[in-house]
Amino acid sequence: MIDFTVNPEGLKHNIEKARENNIVIPTIRQMRHPETIPERTKEKLRQTGLWDVDPVNLFRITWKNEAKEKGGLFQEVPNFVELPSSLTGVKARIVAMAGKWFPTGCHKVGASFGCLAPKLVTGQFDATVHKAVWPSTGNYCRGGAFNSKLLACDSIAILPEEMSRERFDWLKSIAGEIIATPGCESNVKEIFDKTNELKQRPDVMIFNQFEEMGNPLWHYNVTGYALGDLFEAVKRDGDKLAGACFTSGSAGTMSAGDYLKEQYPGMKLAVGEALQCPTILENGFGGHRIEGIGDKHIPFIHNVKNTDMAIAIDDEDSQRLLRLFNTKEGKAYLTDVLKLDPELVEKLSWLGISGIANVLCCIKMAKYYELSEHDVVMTVLTDSAVMYQSRIDELNALYGAYSKTHALLDHSLHMLNLKTDNMLELRYTDRKRIHNLKYYTWVEQQDKTKEELDALWYDTENTWDAVHKDSEKLDEMIEAFNEEVGLI
Repeated sequence: MIDFTVNPEGLKHNIEKARENNIVIPTIRQMRHPETIPERTKEKLRQTGLWDVDPVNLFRITWKNEAKEKGGLFQEVPNFVELPSSLTGVKARIVAMAGKWFPTGCHKVGASFGCLAPKLVTGQFDATVHKAVWPSTGNYCRGGAFNSKLLACDSIAILPEEMSRERFDWLKSIAGEIIATPGCESNVKEIFDKTNELKQRPDVMIFNQFEEMGNPLWHYNVTGYALGDLFEAVKRDGDKLAGACFTSGSAGTMSAGDYLKEQYPGMKLAVGEALQCPTILENGFGGHRIEGIGDKHIPFIHNVKNTDMAIAIDDEDSQRLLRLFNTKEGKAYLTDVLKLDPELVEKLSWLGISGIANVLCCIKMAKYYELSEHDVVMTVLTDSAVMYQSRIDELNALYGAYSKTHALLDHSLHMLNLKTDNMLELRYTDRKRIHNLKYYTWVEQQDKTKEELDALWYDTENTWDAVHKDSEKLDEMIEAFNEEVGLI
């Protein structure tokens, strides 16, 4: 599924450019097991900030970074937040793995690496010729632009014009070019239209996260393994992994669920979306405010056949809780009234808007299946509140100054009062219906064939299973590339 055909001329140029810019590329294995990273590289990391534009930060594309802004190395257990029952209102243990401590503050830097690396080490992408185009609903183009910069490649970032101001401000210092397309998170078609326009240029290569198999390759082999390590670290006697929930942007993280289902048979895997745009649940459409996820289509890389449940989250819930977790009045309620540990309260800022939606999916799953205190439901926090202060300011302007009364109401109405509505346990026929929706985007509009689409449903061995195993081939090619560069 991933093309490893070598372009000798492009490969030669990439090796020369890597040598000139002191670039060593990490393997998937090292991202999974950062303790295996050479001491020489670790010494450089001790002198480097987490978001510094330095090629050594490629080695921080892992879930196991220390929670430090500068000089951090690695730890055995990924950073996480466990949300107590007094906050969630359910007995089940909800454990969320944090993306804040990646470079750029978001795990999308990993997904974009998974898309770029195969084309870079084969020479299909020629860093002396091509600009890397990163179509995104927000964070993926940030990760792609950052990786491009680290790898001395030019980039073009594409994202909807209604995304948070912080994203655009940061991109101005990293991306070679920024293109704002009409609409909000769910206006993916407009992103694809701009991408198809750019395809006509000979100096660009498109890295479309919604179809690039390097995205699920990375999440299966890095995010999936990290979630497994985290569960083994936090489980108590009698605990079992009952489920995992991920909102669907590109659906890359859903492949981490594929890994978990293999390791923990019987667990349920749920995909989340915005209630205001219920494409999976109802073939619906609309705009929404859960930044970082995109709708009105089914991503080509979503392994729908392996998805057990669809859950829709009201975007008003995620907005209200963002303010609860990130204002002094909200924090005072959490510590003084709920009696939460102050350290945990500070960690709630690790939940960005889509991370909050992920947690709400976990709560709804726990209520639906009546899970107990021995059941663990896991998710990821794509980014943190760092990218959303302007949204909090907008909410303050819209609803007025925050207070403990607001905090009590927001917690009660938008978390404790969640119902098991707008959910669907997926039968075989439901999954097939959702999968079939891919046809209208990918075959009719984006040049995929019916045969390719059918293979994702009927030929698991040569599609999803093959992609998951392609990390071994990719690592071999990365190691050969580094050997030719000669800096190790």
